[in-house]
Amino acid sequence: MRVLLVLSLALLAACKDEVAEAPDPLPLTAENVAYYCMMDISEHPGPKAQIFLDGMPDPIFFAQVRDAFTYVASAEQEGYIAAIYVNDMAQAPWETPGADNWMHANDAHFVIGSGKVGGMGAPELVPFSDPAAAQSFAARHGGTIYRMDAVPDEAFLAPVELVFRQEESQ
Repeated sequence: MRVLLVLSLALLAACKDEVAEAPDPLPLTAENVAYYCMMDISEHPGPKAQIFLDGMPDPIFFAQVRDAFTYVASAEQEGYIAAIYVNDMAQAPWETPGADNWMHANDAHFVIGSGKVGGMGAPELVPFSDPAAAQSFAARHGGTIYRMDAVPDEAFLAPVELVFRQEESQ
């Protein structure tokens, strides 16, 4: 599956000149619902993601970054991915990652295996723009830092035991 993710990213990079420039991320609002569960994602803690598909004016929102990786690697994924944005947790508290706190997923340093759970109760891939912030987070919470093209499939495709509304703090 990692091969599929890497190929998707390679196609995104290779086709930049042929496709219109990637749209800017949209602010998170109370009207945004998660793709998989159709729940209001602003009510859930942890980082979120949004994916723009080519030709679509609005992104698909995800309650967890993990869910966006799963979407990209899945057979459900429809259309060319124009942009993937994730919350930059170097600038946000866990409970409220912010409405405008977005960065390109390709620029993120993901902490995986920290034990922190996202909005839907599954282990999260925690994105940071600043590698030092990612290192600090990993030192406090555990985990390993990966760039997007190196995230192991098990980080988002493996079965997990869900944790519901565990109190979290960054």
